[in-house]
Amino acid sequence: MVTGIFLLLLGLSGSVLVFKEELDHAFNKELLTVKPGGGERSLDEMYRMICERHPNLAGIAWLNPDAPADRAYEFRLYQNDGKLRTYDLGMMSINPYNGKVLREGNLTELSTGALHWLLQFHWCFQLGIPGLLLATIFGLTMILSVITGLVIYRKYVWKVLLFRVKFKWRSRWMISSALHRSIGVWAMVFNIVLFFTGFWMNMFSMRPAYWVSQTVSAPKSVLAASSIDDMLFTAKQAFPELLVRNIYLPTQPGKNFRISGVLNDQSALFSNGNSVSVDPQNGEVADVQRLTAQPLFDRIAATFFPLHTGSFGNTPVKICYVVLGLLPGMLSVTGAVLWSRKRRRG
Repeated sequence: MVTGIFLLLLGLSGSVLVFKEELDHAFNKELLTVKPGGGERSLDEMYRMICERHPNLAGIAWLNPDAPADRAYEFRLYQNDGKLRTYDLGMMSINPYNGKVLREGNLTELSTGALHWLLQFHWCFQLGIPGLLLATIFGLTMILSVITGLVIYRKYVWKVLLFRVKFKWRSRWMISSALHRSIGVWAMVFNIVLFFTGFWMNMFSMRPAYWVSQTVSAPKSVLAASSIDDMLFTAKQAFPELLVRNIYLPTQPGKNFRISGVLNDQSALFSNGNSVSVDPQNGEVADVQRLTAQPLFDRIAATFFPLHTGSFGNTPVKICYVVLGLLPGMLSVTGAVLWSRKRRRG
């Protein structure tokens, strides 16, 4: 009953976030559409400008290196203020042709846009590291809920799937019972995938060492000695067939410059399975990861983020994610109705 409230919030926010990029651009089209021309600023210039404005960063991610030429660059800023009550994500949108900052802020602030605020809410309910742990635990409780529901309704699974169970509309309780049973069965596989991948990606929040690290503010950034543009060229030369989807820019010692993406003949499900890392101090390739050469579980794990977000699919797939993402919330509502009736009868 307690987790049902939060599952409803996770489902609603997750369904909206399936179309985050499309909605963000639609709501902020005038702001985020840039006019090509006049010479593009180098990635290295933007990297050093970001670090100058935010001198204590744990890292930076360029989120849309594959965006059209008339789209602003989107950067995610990884921060740490040393306080557990905050989940320290920031963002910047930059015009690559004149270097102008179009928007900037933390994801706790609605000034960065409601969708960015909602993204962090989906991760941690805007409750910082405790909220992140809470969302992780709810992933487990939902998996347990699906398993126990399967046990309870095991005799109905095939009947529901074959449309052999008739709805009874005589009372609110009968309607809730039929909806709960049918939604639970039809959404069973999707719910397991959705909540297991969410749990797996946030499992780091259960490590005591992570909590300790979040109580120490990020030190002053240590900028890369090598040019970011040169490292990008080197990384692409090392893996020329890679279609780059994400670029990580290091700001602390021990972290490498990194590009990741997919190949032409690979599904977008594996967007995290190929990468090239470059040492930011000497500009040399440190590591090349090819999905086909990785162990089986690592290849499976590479699909977790796309499976959780629906980012691997086109519009019809995303629409399915929107609808299916609402089902856990509906289960919590119908479950609450059934629970309240049993209490009254008891």
